[in-house]
Amino acid sequence: MDRPLDSAALDYTPAVAAATRAAYARVAHVIPEVEWPVHAPYVHAINRLKKEKNAVILAHNYMTPEIFHCVADFVGDSLMLAREAAKTDAQVIVQAGVHFMAETSKVLSPEKTVLIPDLKAGCSLAESVTAADVRLLKQKYPGLPVVTYVNTSAEVKAECEVCCTSANAAAVVEDIAREWGVDTVIMIPDEYLAANVARQTRIKIITWKGRCEVHERFTAQELRDYRTANPGVVILAHPECPPDVVDEADFAGSTSGMIGYVAKHRPARVVMVTECSMSDNVAVEFPDVEFVRPCNLCPHMKRITLPGILNALQTMTHEVTVDPAIAERAKSAVERMLRVPTQAAQRAAA
Repeated sequence: MDRPLDSAALDYTPAVAAATRAAYARVAHVIPEVEWPVHAPYVHAINRLKKEKNAVILAHNYMTPEIFHCVADFVGDSLMLAREAAKTDAQVIVQAGVHFMAETSKVLSPEKTVLIPDLKAGCSLAESVTAADVRLLKQKYPGLPVVTYVNTSAEVKAECEVCCTSANAAAVVEDIAREWGVDTVIMIPDEYLAANVARQTRIKIITWKGRCEVHERFTAQELRDYRTANPGVVILAHPECPPDVVDEADFAGSTSGMIGYVAKHRPARVVMVTECSMSDNVAVEFPDVEFVRPCNLCPHMKRITLPGILNALQTMTHEVTVDPAIAERAKSAVERMLRVPTQAAQRAAA
């Protein structure tokens, strides 16, 4: 095992300042200059060590800006990150996200070493359902396919017919129902996402009682208060929010969907009803847009820090593994989802 860097290697020296000047220029809009000397030595060390280890860092949209914009090689939602990981020639993947994301990266890249800086970086949705729960659901509702949100463990994915993301959930539900010749599907684990999807399709959806501990806290009254305090504000909500919150918003969509909305419409003032670090990251890209920032933090995402990422690279911990038999079945559910857009396009062209 490599020895940790000594404290002197993490001093903010003129050389470090020069080497990280371009990185800070990207985030100066959202990180005060007084804070940069704390981050810069880690940014410098991580970017140097990545090359030595033939490693890449995957950063979810909920990472803090110093991670998202300064050390990440790929950024986006969980599935986008896993797909990028599968394409890269790097042999080491550091998941700047939560545990189920690291598992998905390992499922799609079994030959690569996947690391997560903190094993306690979990997810309330992933922890709300088990593989045994899925088997019991299938016993209770025989003959119905199970659609699982990507925010689940590899063991849960392995018990399901297909995965979905918040961006493609409705299309996946309709596609699997058509393939199975049924008018009802089971959708786990997020009951709010399922309820919001149910309003977009005629397919009946049997839900599970899982919730995201970040998004479930938002209320419709909060959104009305945002409008009162910020006249003309545009509200974008994630579909993991309660349905009445989604109804109050001007647009509801996945993290990538919300980013796309800002890029296309450039609202003067916007509030993203999701994990608050995402507003900081999008603000870097669109400094002309004013972001009203809600303060719902994900405690699991915030376990991932620059010191943790550096330690992961230096010591090659913590490695995430998935039983090959489980990984093969989980991969099938993910790949089944990835075929949906292509199949939908083919039907549209027919």
